[in-house]
Amino acid sequence: MIKKLKIRFIVLAMVSLTVLLSLIVAGMNIANYRNVVNSADQRIEVLEENSERLFGGPGMGMQDPFGGFENGDDDLYGGLDDDDIDDGRFFGHGGAGGPSMSRDEAEESRFFTVILDSSGNVRQTNVDRIYSIDASEAEEMAKTAAASDEDEGFIDDFRYSVDEENGVTRVTFLDCGRTLETFRDFLKASVLMSLLGLLLVFFVILYFAGRIVRPVAESYEKQKRFITDAGHEIKTPLAIIKANLDLMDMELDSAESTDGPADIAKTAGELRESLGDINDQVVRLTDLTNDLVYLSRMEEGSGSLVLTEVPLSDIVTETVSSFEPLAAEKGKVICMEAEPMVTVQGSVKELEKLVSILMENAVKYSAAPEIKVDFRKRGKDAVLEISNRTDTELTNESLSHVFERFYRTDSSRNSATGGHGIGLSMASAIVGAHNGKITARTSDGHDFIVNASIQLA
Repeated sequence: MIKKLKIRFIVLAMVSLTVLLSLIVAGMNIANYRNVVNSADQRIEVLEENSERLFGGPGMGMQDPFGGFENGDDDLYGGLDDDDIDDGRFFGHGGAGGPSMSRDEAEESRFFTVILDSSGNVRQTNVDRIYSIDASEAEEMAKTAAASDEDEGFIDDFRYSVDEENGVTRVTFLDCGRTLETFRDFLKASVLMSLLGLLLVFFVILYFAGRIVRPVAESYEKQKRFITDAGHEIKTPLAIIKANLDLMDMELDSAESTDGPADIAKTAGELRESLGDINDQVVRLTDLTNDLVYLSRMEEGSGSLVLTEVPLSDIVTETVSSFEPLAAEKGKVICMEAEPMVTVQGSVKELEKLVSILMENAVKYSAAPEIKVDFRKRGKDAVLEISNRTDTELTNESLSHVFERFYRTDSSRNSATGGHGIGLSMASAIVGAHNGKITARTSDGHDFIVNASIQLA
Protein backbone atom coordinates (compact mmCIF):
# COMPACT_ATOMS: atom_id res chain seq x y z
CA MET A 1 0.00 0.00 0.00
CA ILE A 2 2.84 2.40 0.83
CA LYS A 3 4.44 1.68 -2.52
CA LYS A 4 1.15 2.45 -4.26
CA LEU A 5 0.80 5.67 -2.26
CA LYS A 6 4.30 6.73 -3.28
CA ILE A 7 3.60 5.97 -6.94
CA ARG A 8 0.30 7.88 -6.83
CA PHE A 9 2.02 10.88 -5.26
CA ILE A 10 4.72 10.90 -7.95
CA VAL A 11 2.16 10.48 -10.76
CA LEU A 12 -0.11 13.22 -9.39
CA ALA A 13 2.80 15.63 -8.93
CA MET A 14 4.19 14.96 -12.42
CA VAL A 15 0.79 15.21 -14.11
CA SER A 16 0.05 18.50 -12.34
CA LEU A 17 3.46 19.92 -13.26
CA THR A 18 3.16 18.70 -16.86
CA VAL A 19 -0.24 20.35 -17.27
CA LEU A 20 1.05 23.60 -15.75
CA LEU A 21 4.20 23.70 -17.91
CA SER A 22 2.18 22.80 -21.01
CA LEU A 23 -0.17 25.71 -20.40
CA ILE A 24 2.75 28.10 -19.81
CA VAL A 25 4.72 26.96 -22.89
CA ALA A 26 1.60 26.95 -25.06
CA GLY A 27 0.62 30.41 -23.82
CA MET A 28 4.07 31.88 -24.49
CA ASN A 29 4.31 30.39 -27.98
CA ILE A 30 0.75 31.35 -28.93
CA ALA A 31 1.46 34.92 -27.81
CA ASN A 32 4.76 34.86 -29.71
CA TYR A 33 3.07 33.58 -32.87
CA ARG A 34 0.32 36.18 -32.66
CA ASN A 35 2.98 38.85 -32.29
CA VAL A 36 4.73 37.55 -35.43
CA VAL A 37 1.45 37.58 -37.38
CA ASN A 38 0.37 41.04 -36.16
CA SER A 39 3.79 42.51 -36.90
CA ALA A 40 3.75 41.00 -40.39
CA ASP A 41 0.23 42.32 -41.08
CA GLN A 42 1.18 45.83 -39.97
CA ARG A 43 4.32 45.73 -42.10
CA ILE A 44 2.33 44.56 -45.13
CA GLU A 45 -0.14 47.41 -44.60
CA VAL A 46 2.68 49.95 -44.64
CA LEU A 47 4.34 48.33 -47.65
CA GLU A 48 1.08 48.25 -49.60
CA GLU A 49 0.49 51.92 -48.95
CA ASN A 50 4.03 52.90 -49.94
CA SER A 51 4.71 50.50 -52.81
CA GLU A 52 5.47 53.31 -55.31
CA ARG A 53 8.10 54.90 -53.08
CA LEU A 54 9.80 51.55 -52.56
CA PHE A 55 9.54 50.56 -56.23
CA GLY A 56 10.99 53.87 -57.37
CA GLY A 57 7.93 56.13 -57.66
CA PRO A 58 5.50 56.73 -60.50
CA GLY A 59 6.85 55.75 -63.84
CA MET A 60 9.75 53.73 -62.38
CA GLY A 61 8.09 50.45 -61.47
CA MET A 62 4.65 49.24 -60.53
CA GLN A 63 1.86 51.75 -60.71
CA ASP A 64 -0.64 51.68 -57.85
CA PRO A 65 -4.05 50.62 -59.24
CA PHE A 66 -5.69 51.90 -56.05
CA GLY A 67 -4.48 55.49 -56.33
CA GLY A 68 -1.58 56.12 -53.99
CA PHE A 69 0.88 58.73 -55.21
CA GLU A 70 -0.75 58.98 -58.56
CA ASN A 71 -3.66 60.69 -56.83
CA GLY A 72 -1.32 62.95 -54.85
CA ASP A 73 -2.83 61.95 -51.52
CA ASP A 74 -0.23 63.67 -49.31
CA ASP A 75 -2.66 63.93 -46.39
CA LEU A 76 -2.27 60.20 -45.89
CA TYR A 77 1.19 60.84 -44.46
CA GLY A 78 0.18 63.45 -41.95
CA GLY A 79 0.54 66.51 -44.15
CA LEU A 80 4.27 65.99 -44.92
CA ASP A 81 5.76 67.68 -47.98
CA ASP A 82 7.32 65.77 -50.88
CA ASP A 83 10.85 65.86 -49.47
CA ASP A 84 9.67 64.53 -46.12
CA ILE A 85 7.77 61.75 -47.86
CA ASP A 86 10.90 60.64 -49.70
CA ASP A 87 13.09 60.61 -46.63
CA GLY A 88 10.69 60.33 -43.69
CA ARG A 89 8.78 57.46 -42.12
CA PHE A 90 6.45 55.14 -43.98
CA PHE A 91 2.85 55.06 -42.79
CA GLY A 92 -0.01 52.63 -43.26
CA HIS A 93 -3.64 53.28 -44.27
CA GLY A 94 -4.31 55.15 -41.05
CA GLY A 95 -1.65 57.75 -41.67
CA ALA A 96 0.52 59.00 -38.84
CA GLY A 97 -1.83 57.48 -36.26
CA GLY A 98 -1.48 53.94 -37.61
CA PRO A 99 1.37 51.48 -38.13
CA SER A 100 4.59 52.91 -39.52
CA MET A 101 8.23 52.04 -40.11
CA SER A 102 11.44 53.85 -40.90
CA ARG A 103 12.87 53.89 -44.39
CA ASP A 104 15.65 51.54 -43.28
CA GLU A 105 13.07 49.05 -42.02
CA ALA A 106 11.12 49.37 -45.25
CA GLU A 107 14.25 48.89 -47.37
CA GLU A 108 15.12 45.76 -45.40
CA SER A 109 11.68 44.20 -46.04
CA ARG A 110 11.68 41.43 -48.63
CA PHE A 111 8.31 41.52 -50.40
CA PHE A 112 6.64 41.31 -53.77
CA THR A 113 3.29 42.33 -55.22
CA VAL A 114 1.05 40.84 -57.89
CA ILE A 115 -2.03 42.54 -59.36
CA LEU A 116 -4.83 40.44 -60.83
CA ASP A 117 -7.86 41.48 -62.83
CA SER A 118 -11.42 40.41 -62.14
CA SER A 119 -10.90 37.21 -64.17
CA GLY A 120 -7.87 36.20 -62.12
CA ASN A 121 -5.38 37.04 -64.86
CA VAL A 122 -2.09 38.69 -63.91
CA ARG A 123 -1.85 42.37 -64.83
CA GLN A 124 1.33 43.36 -63.09
CA THR A 125 4.06 41.61 -61.12
CA ASN A 126 6.92 43.22 -59.28
CA VAL A 127 9.62 41.17 -57.57
CA ASP A 128 12.25 43.92 -57.44
CA ARG A 129 12.31 43.84 -53.63
CA ILE A 130 13.03 40.13 -53.32
CA TYR A 131 15.57 37.78 -54.87
CA SER A 132 14.43 34.35 -53.78
CA ILE A 133 11.21 34.45 -55.82
CA ASP A 134 10.92 34.93 -59.60
CA ALA A 135 7.93 36.33 -61.45
CA SER A 136 6.38 32.98 -62.36
CA GLU A 137 6.56 31.74 -58.77
CA ALA A 138 5.10 35.03 -57.54
CA GLU A 139 2.18 34.76 -59.95
CA GLU A 140 1.40 31.15 -58.92
CA MET A 141 1.48 32.10 -55.25
CA ALA A 142 -0.77 35.10 -55.90
CA LYS A 143 -3.34 32.97 -57.71
CA THR A 144 -3.30 30.47 -54.83
CA ALA A 145 -3.81 33.25 -52.28
CA ALA A 146 -6.61 34.86 -54.28
CA ALA A 147 -8.38 31.51 -54.66
CA SER A 148 -8.20 30.78 -50.94
CA ASP A 149 -11.07 33.16 -50.06
CA GLU A 150 -8.92 34.40 -47.15
CA ASP A 151 -7.84 38.03 -46.92
CA GLU A 152 -4.71 37.07 -44.98
CA GLY A 153 -2.68 33.94 -44.47
CA PHE A 154 0.59 32.09 -45.02
CA ILE A 155 2.01 30.30 -48.02
CA ASP A 156 5.18 28.62 -46.84
CA ASP A 157 7.07 31.36 -44.98
CA PHE A 158 5.37 34.21 -46.83
CA ARG A 159 2.58 36.21 -45.19
CA TYR A 160 0.11 37.51 -47.76
CA SER A 161 -2.63 40.11 -47.85
CA VAL A 162 -5.37 40.21 -50.49
CA ASP A 163 -6.90 43.62 -51.22
CA GLU A 164 -9.69 43.88 -53.77
CA GLU A 165 -11.17 47.10 -55.12
CA ASN A 166 -12.99 48.04 -58.34
CA GLY A 167 -12.57 44.53 -59.76
CA VAL A 168 -8.79 44.63 -59.29
CA THR A 169 -7.03 42.39 -56.76
CA ARG A 170 -3.66 43.23 -55.28
CA VAL A 171 -1.82 40.45 -53.45
CA THR A 172 1.16 41.49 -51.37
CA PHE A 173 3.59 38.91 -49.97
CA LEU A 174 6.07 39.54 -47.17
CA ASP A 175 8.96 37.19 -46.49
CA CYS A 176 8.64 36.20 -42.80
CA GLY A 177 11.27 33.49 -42.95
CA ARG A 178 13.55 35.06 -40.36
CA THR A 179 10.84 35.84 -37.83
CA LEU A 180 9.20 32.43 -38.31
CA GLU A 181 12.57 30.72 -37.92
CA THR A 182 13.09 32.65 -34.70
CA PHE A 183 9.61 31.59 -33.57
CA ARG A 184 10.34 27.95 -34.36
CA ASP A 185 13.68 28.10 -32.56
CA PHE A 186 11.95 29.56 -29.50
CA LEU A 187 9.24 26.88 -29.69
CA LYS A 188 11.81 24.09 -29.87
CA ALA A 189 13.89 25.61 -27.08
CA SER A 190 10.90 26.12 -24.79
CA VAL A 191 9.64 22.56 -25.34
CA LEU A 192 13.11 21.11 -24.84
CA MET A 193 13.73 23.12 -21.69
CA SER A 194 10.31 22.09 -20.35
CA LEU A 195 11.06 18.42 -20.98
CA LEU A 196 14.46 18.73 -19.32
CA GLY A 197 12.84 20.57 -16.43
CA LEU A 198 10.22 17.84 -16.07
CA LEU A 199 12.91 15.18 -16.11
CA LEU A 200 14.90 17.01 -13.45
CA VAL A 201 11.81 17.56 -11.28
CA PHE A 202 10.89 13.89 -11.69
CA PHE A 203 14.18 12.78 -10.16
CA VAL A 204 13.81 15.38 -7.40
CA ILE A 205 10.27 14.19 -6.60
CA LEU A 206 11.42 10.57 -6.83
CA TYR A 207 14.15 11.32 -4.29
CA PHE A 208 11.91 13.21 -1.88
CA ALA A 209 8.73 11.14 -2.36
CA GLY A 210 9.87 8.61 0.21
CA ARG A 211 10.44 11.32 2.78
CA ILE A 212 7.12 12.98 2.02
CA VAL A 213 5.04 9.81 2.45
CA ARG A 214 7.18 8.54 5.33
CA PRO A 215 4.88 9.94 8.07
CA VAL A 216 1.91 8.27 6.41
CA ALA A 217 3.87 5.06 5.98
CA GLU A 218 4.95 5.08 9.62
CA SER A 219 1.39 5.73 10.76
CA TYR A 220 0.11 2.90 8.58
CA GLU A 221 2.80 0.53 9.81
CA LYS A 222 2.01 1.42 13.41
CA GLN A 223 -1.66 0.75 12.76
CA LYS A 224 -0.94 -2.65 11.24
CA ARG A 225 1.48 -3.50 14.01
CA PHE A 226 -1.08 -2.44 16.63
CA ILE A 227 -3.78 -4.63 15.11
CA THR A 228 -1.45 -7.62 14.84
CA ASP A 229 0.08 -7.19 18.30
CA ALA A 230 -3.26 -6.43 19.93
CA GLY A 231 -4.76 -9.46 18.23
CA HIS A 232 -2.07 -11.74 19.60
CA GLU A 233 -2.29 -10.17 23.06
CA ILE A 234 -6.07 -10.53 23.13
CA LYS A 235 -5.94 -14.13 22.02
CA THR A 236 -4.12 -15.25 25.16
CA PRO A 237 -6.66 -14.00 27.76
CA LEU A 238 -9.49 -15.13 25.51
CA ALA A 239 -8.00 -18.62 25.41
CA ILE A 240 -7.66 -18.64 29.21
CA ILE A 241 -11.24 -17.41 29.65
CA LYS A 242 -12.47 -20.06 27.24
CA ALA A 243 -10.55 -22.78 29.09
CA ASN A 244 -11.96 -21.68 32.44
CA LEU A 245 -15.46 -21.59 31.00
CA ASP A 246 -15.06 -25.13 29.74
CA LEU A 247 -13.76 -26.20 33.15
CA MET A 248 -16.67 -24.53 34.95
CA ASP A 249 -19.08 -26.14 32.53
CA MET A 250 -17.62 -29.55 33.36
CA GLU A 251 -17.93 -28.87 37.09
CA LEU A 252 -21.57 -27.82 36.62
CA ASP A 253 -22.21 -31.07 34.76
CA SER A 254 -20.77 -32.90 37.75
CA ALA A 255 -22.88 -30.90 40.20
CA GLU A 256 -26.08 -31.53 38.26
CA SER A 257 -25.42 -35.26 37.99
CA THR A 258 -25.12 -35.74 41.76
CA ASP A 259 -28.13 -36.02 44.04
CA GLY A 260 -28.62 -32.81 45.96
CA PRO A 261 -31.06 -30.13 46.87
CA ALA A 262 -33.24 -28.78 44.05
CA ASP A 263 -32.05 -25.24 44.60
CA ILE A 264 -28.47 -26.27 43.88
CA ALA A 265 -29.55 -27.81 40.59
CA LYS A 266 -31.50 -24.66 39.75
CA THR A 267 -28.52 -22.48 40.56
CA ALA A 268 -26.30 -24.69 38.41
CA GLY A 269 -28.72 -24.31 35.52
CA GLU A 270 -28.74 -20.53 35.80
CA LEU A 271 -24.96 -20.49 35.97
CA ARG A 272 -24.81 -22.69 32.89
CA GLU A 273 -27.02 -20.25 31.00
CA SER A 274 -24.86 -17.30 32.03
CA LEU A 275 -21.71 -19.18 31.14
CA GLY A 276 -23.21 -20.00 27.77
CA ASP A 277 -23.80 -16.29 27.07
CA ILE A 278 -20.23 -15.51 28.17
CA ASN A 279 -18.91 -18.30 25.97
CA ASP A 280 -20.82 -16.96 22.96
CA GLN A 281 -19.30 -13.52 23.43
CA VAL A 282 -15.84 -14.99 23.86
CA VAL A 283 -16.24 -16.92 20.61
CA ARG A 284 -17.51 -13.78 18.92
CA LEU A 285 -14.59 -11.71 20.19
CA THR A 286 -12.12 -14.43 19.20
CA ASP A 287 -13.54 -14.53 15.67
CA LEU A 288 -13.35 -10.75 15.43
CA THR A 289 -9.73 -10.74 16.59
CA ASN A 290 -8.81 -13.43 14.07
CA ASP A 291 -10.58 -11.53 11.30
CA LEU A 292 -8.77 -8.28 12.15
CA VAL A 293 -5.39 -10.00 12.13
CA TYR A 294 -6.29 -11.70 8.84
CA LEU A 295 -7.45 -8.40 7.33
CA SER A 296 -4.22 -6.68 8.38
CA ARG A 297 -2.18 -9.44 6.78
CA MET A 298 -4.16 -9.32 3.56
CA GLU A 299 -3.82 -5.54 3.26
CA GLU A 300 -0.07 -5.96 3.13
CA GLY A 301 -0.64 -6.83 -0.53
CA SER A 302 0.14 -9.57 -2.99
CA GLY A 303 3.72 -9.85 -1.74
CA SER A 304 2.47 -11.74 1.32
CA LEU A 305 0.79 -14.42 -0.81
CA VAL A 306 2.22 -17.23 -2.91
CA LEU A 307 0.20 -17.16 -6.12
CA THR A 308 -0.09 -20.23 -8.31
CA GLU A 309 -2.37 -21.27 -11.14
CA VAL A 310 -5.61 -22.43 -9.54
CA PRO A 311 -8.95 -23.66 -10.98
CA LEU A 312 -11.25 -20.88 -9.83
CA SER A 313 -14.26 -22.54 -11.51
CA ASP A 314 -13.96 -25.53 -9.19
CA ILE A 315 -13.43 -23.33 -6.13
CA VAL A 316 -16.54 -21.27 -6.89
CA THR A 317 -18.70 -24.33 -7.65
CA GLU A 318 -17.67 -26.28 -4.55
CA THR A 319 -17.83 -23.32 -2.16
CA VAL A 320 -21.21 -22.11 -3.40
CA SER A 321 -22.61 -25.66 -3.22
CA SER A 322 -21.54 -25.90 0.42
CA PHE A 323 -23.88 -23.01 1.24
CA GLU A 324 -26.95 -24.65 -0.30
CA PRO A 325 -27.98 -26.47 2.93
CA LEU A 326 -27.68 -23.24 4.94
CA ALA A 327 -29.69 -21.37 2.31
CA ALA A 328 -32.36 -24.10 2.28
CA GLU A 329 -32.58 -23.92 6.07
CA LYS A 330 -33.37 -20.21 5.76
CA GLY A 331 -35.91 -20.86 3.00
CA LYS A 332 -33.67 -19.58 0.21
CA VAL A 333 -32.38 -21.09 -3.01
CA ILE A 334 -29.10 -20.44 -4.82
CA CYS A 335 -29.23 -20.10 -8.61
CA MET A 336 -25.71 -20.57 -9.98
CA GLU A 337 -24.27 -20.33 -13.46
CA ALA A 338 -20.53 -21.06 -13.55
CA GLU A 339 -18.32 -21.35 -16.61
CA PRO A 340 -16.02 -24.38 -16.28
CA MET A 341 -12.24 -24.58 -16.81
CA VAL A 342 -11.45 -21.02 -15.72
CA THR A 343 -8.07 -20.64 -14.03
CA VAL A 344 -6.40 -17.65 -12.38
CA GLN A 345 -3.17 -16.81 -10.56
CA GLY A 346 -4.07 -16.94 -6.90
CA SER A 347 -4.11 -18.66 -3.54
CA VAL A 348 -6.61 -21.49 -3.13
CA LYS A 349 -7.16 -20.82 0.57
CA GLU A 350 -7.75 -17.08 0.12
CA LEU A 351 -10.02 -17.51 -2.92
CA GLU A 352 -12.12 -20.04 -1.03
CA LYS A 353 -12.43 -17.52 1.79
CA LEU A 354 -13.40 -14.80 -0.69
CA VAL A 355 -16.27 -16.85 -2.12
CA SER A 356 -17.33 -17.91 1.40
CA ILE A 357 -17.46 -14.31 2.62
CA LEU A 358 -19.56 -13.17 -0.34
CA MET A 359 -21.92 -16.15 -0.09
CA GLU A 360 -22.29 -15.82 3.68
CA ASN A 361 -23.12 -12.14 3.23
CA ALA A 362 -25.71 -12.93 0.54
CA VAL A 363 -27.40 -15.75 2.49
CA LYS A 364 -27.41 -13.78 5.75
CA TYR A 365 -28.87 -10.54 4.40
CA SER A 366 -31.02 -11.65 1.45
CA ALA A 367 -34.64 -10.54 1.82
CA ALA A 368 -35.81 -12.66 -1.14
CA PRO A 369 -35.74 -16.44 -1.53
CA GLU A 370 -33.46 -16.32 -4.59
CA ILE A 371 -29.70 -15.66 -4.54
CA LYS A 372 -28.01 -15.40 -7.93
CA VAL A 373 -24.40 -16.43 -8.57
CA ASP A 374 -22.79 -15.86 -11.95
CA PHE A 375 -19.18 -16.79 -12.77
CA ARG A 376 -17.58 -16.49 -16.19
CA LYS A 377 -14.69 -15.09 -18.21
CA ARG A 378 -14.99 -11.51 -19.40
CA GLY A 379 -12.09 -10.35 -21.50
CA LYS A 380 -8.88 -10.95 -19.55
CA ASP A 381 -10.63 -11.39 -16.20
CA ALA A 382 -12.56 -14.06 -14.34
CA VAL A 383 -15.63 -12.33 -12.90
CA LEU A 384 -17.72 -13.53 -9.97
CA GLU A 385 -21.04 -11.74 -9.48
CA ILE A 386 -23.33 -12.45 -6.53
CA SER A 387 -26.64 -10.63 -6.07
CA ASN A 388 -29.42 -10.69 -3.48
CA ARG A 389 -32.42 -8.56 -2.52
CA THR A 390 -32.36 -6.37 0.61
CA ASP A 391 -34.98 -4.84 2.87
CA THR A 392 -32.88 -1.71 3.32
CA GLU A 393 -32.89 0.80 0.50
CA LEU A 394 -29.42 1.13 -0.99
CA THR A 395 -27.94 4.38 -2.29
CA ASN A 396 -24.77 5.17 -4.20
CA GLU A 397 -23.48 6.91 -1.09
CA SER A 398 -23.93 3.83 1.09
CA LEU A 399 -22.49 1.51 -1.57
CA SER A 400 -19.32 3.62 -1.73
CA HIS A 401 -18.60 2.67 1.91
CA VAL A 402 -19.57 -1.02 2.02
CA PHE A 403 -15.95 -2.20 1.79
CA GLU A 404 -14.86 -0.10 4.75
CA ARG A 405 -14.26 -1.73 8.13
CA PHE A 406 -17.29 -1.95 10.41
CA TYR A 407 -19.51 -0.04 7.99
CA ARG A 408 -23.15 -1.14 7.85
CA THR A 409 -25.94 0.10 5.65
CA ASP A 410 -28.29 -0.79 8.51
CA SER A 411 -26.67 -0.83 11.94
CA SER A 412 -29.68 -2.58 13.46
CA ARG A 413 -28.69 -5.81 11.67
CA ASN A 414 -25.76 -6.28 14.02
CA SER A 415 -27.50 -8.13 16.81
CA ALA A 416 -29.79 -10.03 14.47
CA THR A 417 -27.05 -11.52 12.31
CA GLY A 418 -24.08 -11.61 14.65
CA GLY A 419 -21.73 -10.21 12.00
CA HIS A 420 -18.73 -8.02 12.70
CA GLY A 421 -19.05 -5.64 9.77
CA ILE A 422 -15.64 -6.44 8.28
CA GLY A 423 -16.54 -9.32 5.95
CA LEU A 424 -16.64 -7.20 2.80
CA SER A 425 -13.46 -5.41 3.95
CA MET A 426 -11.75 -8.79 4.05
CA ALA A 427 -13.17 -9.64 0.61
CA SER A 428 -11.82 -6.37 -0.76
CA ALA A 429 -8.39 -7.05 0.79
CA ILE A 430 -8.27 -10.55 -0.71
CA VAL A 431 -9.17 -9.27 -4.19
CA GLY A 432 -6.60 -6.47 -3.82
CA ALA A 433 -3.92 -8.98 -2.84
CA HIS A 434 -4.69 -10.77 -6.13
CA ASN A 435 -4.37 -7.49 -8.08
CA GLY A 436 -8.07 -7.65 -8.88
CA LYS A 437 -11.02 -5.33 -8.48
CA ILE A 438 -14.23 -5.56 -6.44
CA THR A 439 -17.26 -3.27 -6.71
CA ALA A 440 -20.80 -3.07 -5.37
CA ARG A 441 -23.81 -1.65 -7.19
CA THR A 442 -27.59 -1.65 -7.27
CA SER A 443 -29.99 -1.39 -10.19
CA ASP A 444 -33.20 -0.49 -8.35
CA GLY A 445 -32.11 0.37 -4.80
CA HIS A 446 -33.00 -3.02 -3.33
CA ASP A 447 -30.72 -5.46 -5.14
CA PHE A 448 -27.19 -5.73 -3.76
CA ILE A 449 -24.75 -6.85 -6.47
CA VAL A 450 -21.11 -7.57 -5.70
CA ASN A 451 -18.74 -7.96 -8.64
CA ALA A 452 -15.24 -9.39 -8.06
CA SER A 453 -12.80 -9.74 -10.97
CA ILE A 454 -9.38 -11.42 -10.98
CA GLN A 455 -7.00 -11.58 -13.93
CA LEU A 456 -6.88 -14.88 -15.80
CA ALA A 457 -3.81 -17.07 -15.59
